Amino acid sequence: MQDPPHYAHRLDQLKLIPGSASAIRLLNEYDFKVIVVSNQSGIGRGYYTEEDVISFNHVMNIMLEKEGAWIDDIYYCPHHPDTNCRCRKPGIGMLKRAEKKWTINLMQSFMIGDKQSDIEAGKRAGCKTILVETGHGAEELKNNKIECDFIAKDLFNAVDAFLLTNPKWKFNELLPNDEGNCGLGILLEKDNDA
Repeated sequence: MQDPPHYAHRLDQLKLIPGSASAIRLLNEYDFKVIVVSNQSGIGRGYYTEEDVISFNHVMNIMLEKEGAWIDDIYYCPHHPDTNCRCRKPGIGMLKRAEKKWTINLMQSFMIGDKQSDIEAGKRAGCKTILVETGHGAEELKNNKIECDFIAKDLFNAVDAFLLTNPKWKFNELLPNDEGNCGLGILLEKDNDA
């Protein structure tokens, strides 16, 4: 197997971005569903296996649980970009699977990510979108015109500044205004049954 450094999949590469566990814990406390959607084309390219991704995600969840946080579900697209599958972001296949499984309303959800493909997927699905400057975010902002709803320094800033302390947002009345370092998008929905 080839092991390129820009594909996060090895356990020795796994580090939580500072503040991310606290942000996810806050989302959990406010009854948001936290769902990760991730392009993992390294599988389709033969760089690593699905078992590597499953192990990586499992250890990430253990790290988060030690901080009192959890991810409700994780979806990943294993396909090579040339396959034109429906699940690969900016496609919305993974978001639609999450919508069906968790009976969430994508128009009352947020897509937070560090890549243009995260933001495009969120927009296509009707979510509010927040680009974080961590991971690839700062570089993406320099090199692309990204039309997101908000830009945040990191996940904690996104959660604290936009989701929890913005008085004009009522979690059950959200409507879109308009249409680790591996390009993770986080789909969030407020659980209104709690």
